[in-house]
Amino acid sequence: MARSPVLNVMVQAVMKAGRSMRRDFGEVEQLQVSAKGPGDFVTAADRKAEDMLRTELQRVRPGYSLVMEESGVIEGTDPDHRWIVDPLDGTTNFLHGIPIFAISVALERAGQLVAGVVFNPITDELFTAERGGGAYLNDHRLRVAARRDIVEAVIGCGVPHLGRPKHDLFREELSRVQGRVSGVRRFGAASLDLAYVAAGRLDGFWERDLKSWDIAAGILLVKEAGGFVTDATGGDAMLKNGSVVCGNEHIHPELLKLVKG
Repeated sequence: MARSPVLNVMVQAVMKAGRSMRRDFGEVEQLQVSAKGPGDFVTAADRKAEDMLRTELQRVRPGYSLVMEESGVIEGTDPDHRWIVDPLDGTTNFLHGIPIFAISVALERAGQLVAGVVFNPITDELFTAERGGGAYLNDHRLRVAARRDIVEAVIGCGVPHLGRPKHDLFREELSRVQGRVSGVRRFGAASLDLAYVAAGRLDGFWERDLKSWDIAAGILLVKEAGGFVTDATGGDAMLKNGSVVCGNEHIHPELLKLVKG
């Protein structure tokens, strides 16, 4: 596949951060057996990866703003462009030595998502998308799954944990969904959940109370793979209200109906 210059920049940045993350993940696996545990080490690894991403992105596009999980908003001189960056989506998985996590970078231009990259450095799976150019996994074109009936679908979700709100609401949603589908999965990294929908591994996905950096790249992946993405009300304010519901043209409306109750 032919990548634009800006997508090449994004790929190079996540690859560099991914090499560091891969080395740090090997250390985390060893630290699991220590009394102190790997918590402080993982925090340092997260910040190191974010610093790498910021350095690489600012080096080639110095005027673009950044929205980053750890550093917050860094205003640039270009009002139309901003990077949306998550250096480690799936921190809890990383912390526990579970190899399901990703680096996620999206580019927003004048309020529209135009490019996205999600990279799992352990599996070496690189998901990329550009607006109007399709979605890819390691250069292979992606399409959402073709299942038409939700009773045959496997749906991904996020489960609110300690310190997160709306436990009761999630249980209500889960009860409605699990009674209608073939299976429900919770992987623990929303960027990868969305990438898996784009790749047809999951038929749909929903979650609430996410941040823009969790979902920006994944939203574009799903759309460019032929899927449909809305917030939990059926609107398009996913990055603002932090909710997301997605699937193909048949699964998405059924899943949205179940989530809305």
